[in-house]
Amino acid sequence: MASPATTQTVRPLDTLRFDTSGPPQITGVVADHLRMLGASGDHPRQDAPPDRITLTGGGFAPARALATWAGPASGLVDEATVQAATGIMAVHGRRDGSPRGLAADYAATATAVLTVQGLLAGLIGQARGGAAAQVATRADRAGLLTVSQYLAAAGADEGEAAELDAGGPPFRSAEGVLFELETLDPGAWAAFWRALEAPADAMRAGWRPFQFRYATACAPFPEALHEITRATPMTGIRRAAALSGAEVCVLRTLGERALEDDGAAPWALRLLGPEAGRPGTAAGRGDQRGSGRGDRPSVGRPLAGLTVLEAGRRIQAPLAAHLLGLLGAEVIRIEPPGGDPLRGMPPACSGISARWLALNRGKRAVEIDIKADADRRRLREMAAEADVFLHNWAPGKAAELGLDHDDLAAVNPALVYAYTSGWADRLDDAPMGTDFMVQARTAVGEAVRPQDEAPAPSLMTLLDVLGGLHGTEAVLAGLLLRERTGHGVRVDSSLLGAADTLTAPALRRAARGENPRRPAGFRRPLPTADGWIAPSDAAATAAGAYDLRELPTADALGQLREHGLTATAVTTELADLHHDQRFTGSISRDAHGAPAVPDPWSFS
Repeated sequence: MASPATTQTVRPLDTLRFDTSGPPQITGVVADHLRMLGASGDHPRQDAPPDRITLTGGGFAPARALATWAGPASGLVDEATVQAATGIMAVHGRRDGSPRGLAADYAATATAVLTVQGLLAGLIGQARGGAAAQVATRADRAGLLTVSQYLAAAGADEGEAAELDAGGPPFRSAEGVLFELETLDPGAWAAFWRALEAPADAMRAGWRPFQFRYATACAPFPEALHEITRATPMTGIRRAAALSGAEVCVLRTLGERALEDDGAAPWALRLLGPEAGRPGTAAGRGDQRGSGRGDRPSVGRPLAGLTVLEAGRRIQAPLAAHLLGLLGAEVIRIEPPGGDPLRGMPPACSGISARWLALNRGKRAVEIDIKADADRRRLREMAAEADVFLHNWAPGKAAELGLDHDDLAAVNPALVYAYTSGWADRLDDAPMGTDFMVQARTAVGEAVRPQDEAPAPSLMTLLDVLGGLHGTEAVLAGLLLRERTGHGVRVDSSLLGAADTLTAPALRRAARGENPRRPAGFRRPLPTADGWIAPSDAAATAAGAYDLRELPTADALGQLREHGLTATAVTTELADLHHDQRFTGSISRDAHGAPAVPDPWSFS
């Protein structure tokens, strides 16, 4: 075994300073994350260049980022219009049967995390001998990234495997308590409903939409299942869960979550090795692992020459590795014998799952049986030559397999070992660490819906995606810390950390004693004769005074423009984004014919 990992935590941006200006929903999150990574900075400067974030110090040339809502001709000016145009409203609204805006600033939050990623990647490129770069991020591209799996499925060669129709959790007990139900096992699903004496046909018909809700963002299962829970007290529901092996989680309120919020950063970084020094100036590791390979860092590919081993399932870890690949790293997926079963998940493009391609195109796959001693030795040998090992296995599994950070640090002291989890061991009473359970436990269900809607976790995989973005951010922070200290690093990120970032504004309102939820009708699109339009947040109240239901969408938008109000058409069919003039040339097709969204950053 390697020497015990140091308990001293250091930060990769110590000794650096930042200045910010731009949309506060974006730059506020950027500033928070830069501070947690060690940089110092004040509130946005009024005299700073617009929409710009600058990092200086630490022996680096200035690193700059531009963060905006969208291109100048798109008409997208804020969170509401970006959600409408990119399809976020359409996907989030599937459960309700019509487009709905997220009451939380999801696109802005994703943009902010991507901006920090770009700044970190630029500094890593500098430390590895590359030139200083400026990175540009836009909320419209971030929005497209967050719906990329749904977009890929909409453009596939075949239809969905499950029905796209309104309906889904949460459930309500006899006392009116809202709760989420979770299991990945059809046997546990059946046992739960048998314990409640649900009709057998409803139980059977409900499993498929429940199982596929992660992919379709809706779950139109039989109303009889809701009727059963509404007639059952919570004690009976908990008893059924205990007997079946399924799990339930009562939806928490933002007020409850604010009382227990520990203020922790959304990721944790620890140096590996017997000594821990504080970061100094850029180390320049050109003669060490990764940087000595044939590929050299360039402005657009600051991670060129680095290797990432990814042992990930579903969304969180695969998305994190996908973004590292877009930044230039070689990504090698560790898949079980026979390959990742999700490769066959419908709908398909050229015989491969369109959703799988959205997260895994361009990666090289190696089949490893982690239960076999010989294959685990092979994986350790691969880790000895890698720069990053990234996984999202169940808690404790890595240690059980002899593949935890100490095990791999023994063969590669310079490794960045990354774990993307559900809870990061921060909550004692945490349920299963899946997207919808974390949404329920952390009050995301309240934060994403205005006051006149019952709390309900979004069936769009908000936290799996944002958790993947946090995972990339954490790995980049670890790589930069490695460059500045010469030590390997353990980095941990989680769905809980993603929830904390997304709900932070609402939790601050709750902590101040204010109503943490947004007002009735917030970000609710307006119907037209042939679709929907979404006013900007600033124009929403005035736009709501107009009856646009008999006007075609184009005429409705024209009428609002005549009155000085900004709005945009709501994308309701994601397949139409390929030809949408607001995204001209942005969405392409990969080698399998699956829709592919543009890279979320532009480097220059």
